[in-house]
Amino acid sequence: MQDTELKSTVLKEANSADASVEASFIRKTFPVGPLQCNCTILGDSRTGKAVVVDPGGDADIIMAELEALNLKVVAIYHTHAHLDHILAAGEIKARTGAPIHLHQDDKFLWDMLEQQCGMFGIPYVPQPDPDYWIKDDQALECCGGVAVHTPGHSPGSTSFWFDEAKLLVAGDTLFRRSIGRTDLWGGDFGQIERSIKERIFTLDEQAVVVTGHGPDTSVGEEREENPHIRG
Repeated sequence: MQDTELKSTVLKEANSADASVEASFIRKTFPVGPLQCNCTILGDSRTGKAVVVDPGGDADIIMAELEALNLKVVAIYHTHAHLDHILAAGEIKARTGAPIHLHQDDKFLWDMLEQQCGMFGIPYVPQPDPDYWIKDDQALECCGGVAVHTPGHSPGSTSFWFDEAKLLVAGDTLFRRSIGRTDLWGGDFGQIERSIKERIFTLDEQAVVVTGHGPDTSVGEEREENPHIRG
């Protein structure tokens, strides 16, 4: 085979593999719970496995979405432990057996869930303790994701990066033209500024950012247009 033919064959095979990975990646984001947190299901159609990020309420809706997508939850991940991002964690775990993951620096928030609910006038729903602590750069259970510690909104705030899909689930660290508040327990503006500039704005500018509330944005848009933190 000529070199040009070999290169063409290799390129076609690589493109085919990339297309296969892209086609098998599933992402569904929808608002749940009393404060309409964005819950995100990330799955692989080839394996049928999925992770759920931030089940903040409405467990029936989350389970219905999983059933419609024909996916089985293997892990539950939290971007942080504010009440509106965790209220359905226990019920999803009870229904699926999937373990709960949280960064250990937010365990104090998890433990003060009743106080959080009282502050916002939301009915308290006890949650089981997390099963595993998320570590920075830790690989997720499926879909090629990796944890990125992005403290500031809370000490344990964590984003989840999916390189092949060019997708970041940022929780309440970054919003479209805004950032997460830092006036709650453990919030720190200096930290959130560093997290966004050093961990998020260094990602592919075309990457889609799934925010904790409201619409998606992109790394490039926020680097140029975010009035709170400019890249």
